[in-house]
Amino acid sequence: MTTAGKKERIEMLAAAVVAGDRRALAQAITLIESTRADHRDDAARLVDLLLAQAGGSFRLGISGPPGVGKSTFIERFGLHLIGQGHRVAVLAVDPSSRVSGGSILGDKTRMPELARNDAAFIRPSPAGDTLGGVARRTREALIACEAAGFDVVIVETVGVGQSETAVAELTDAFLLLLQPGSGDELQGIKRGVMELADLLVVNKTDGALRAAALQAAAEYGAALGLLRPTRPGWTPAVMTCSALTGEGIAEIRAALERYRTILGSDGTIARLRAEQNRHWLKSELADALIERLRADPRVAEAITRLEEEVGAGRRTPLSAAREILAALGLKDWPETG
Repeated sequence: MTTAGKKERIEMLAAAVVAGDRRALAQAITLIESTRADHRDDAARLVDLLLAQAGGSFRLGISGPPGVGKSTFIERFGLHLIGQGHRVAVLAVDPSSRVSGGSILGDKTRMPELARNDAAFIRPSPAGDTLGGVARRTREALIACEAAGFDVVIVETVGVGQSETAVAELTDAFLLLLQPGSGDELQGIKRGVMELADLLVVNKTDGALRAAALQAAAEYGAALGLLRPTRPGWTPAVMTCSALTGEGIAEIRAALERYRTILGSDGTIARLRAEQNRHWLKSELADALIERLRADPRVAEAITRLEEEVGAGRRTPLSAAREILAALGLKDWPETG
C-alpha cells in the first residue's frame, strides 16, 4: 500500500472510532498494541488523530490482590454508572502466558452482563513483560476509548505487588480494592500501593464476612491515618461494599464524584495529567533508546554478554553501562546539575 493509501486508511479508522464504531475501536487498539515495526508509525499517526477528541473522561485505576473480586466489582460499578447515564470502557490487563504471550483469562467472560451492554466496552490485554500492572500501550488505548465517547475509563491491573503502581501514573484516581478474612491484611499490601490510593474499598461486606470486613476497614482506616495524603484538598478514605449485592456501590460513586469535583475545580487533575504526559515521554524515550541499542550491531553482542556478567555478579551495572556507552562513542557521562 502506498504512503498516501496508508494515511487515508488511518484517517478513516480514526473517523470511525470518533463516530463510535465499536469494531473500529477494537481494530484501533489492536493496531496500537501491535509490536510489528511496520505498525508503529501507523499507530502513532492514529493516536495523534484521536488525541483532539480525547481527554474528557474520568480515568479510574483499580487494583487489588487476587481473589478480591475486581471483575465482579467493576461489573457492578460499571452497570451502576451506565444506569446514571455514563458510557464505560474497561481496559482489563490480564496476566500473560509465558508460552504464547497471550492473556490467560479474558475479562469479558468474567463480566458477562457488562460486556453485553451497548454503553460498555471491555478490552482485555496481556501484561506481557511490562511491570506496574498495566500493558505497555494502555495509555494509548485509553486515549482511543475517550475519543470513541466513553466518559469513564476504568483500568484494571493484574493485581497488587511491589510494582503494581503504574496505574496511578495514567489515571485521575486510584481505587485499591481490599478483602476481609484473609489474615494479616495489612501485611499483604505494600505500603507504596496504599500511599498512592485515593480511595480504599473493602469488598465482600456481606454474609459471614460482614463482621470481618468492617473490622478490616477499621484497621485499614487506622493505618491510613499514619500516611500523608498525596493530593492537596483530598484525604483518602476507607469504604466498604458488596459487589455481590450492590451495597455501597452508590456511595463509592458519590465519593469519586466528590474527588473529581474537588481536584478538578482547583486544577489538580489537569496538573496531574500534564505530569503524567511528561513521565510518558521519558518512558517512551527510554524504551526507544533500549530498542535502538539492541538493534545496533556494535552493541547488541556486548549487551548480551554484559547482562550475563551483571547477572552473575562479575560486573556492576554502572561499569557495564559505561562500556555500552563507550561502544557508541559516548565515553563520558553528561554533566548534570
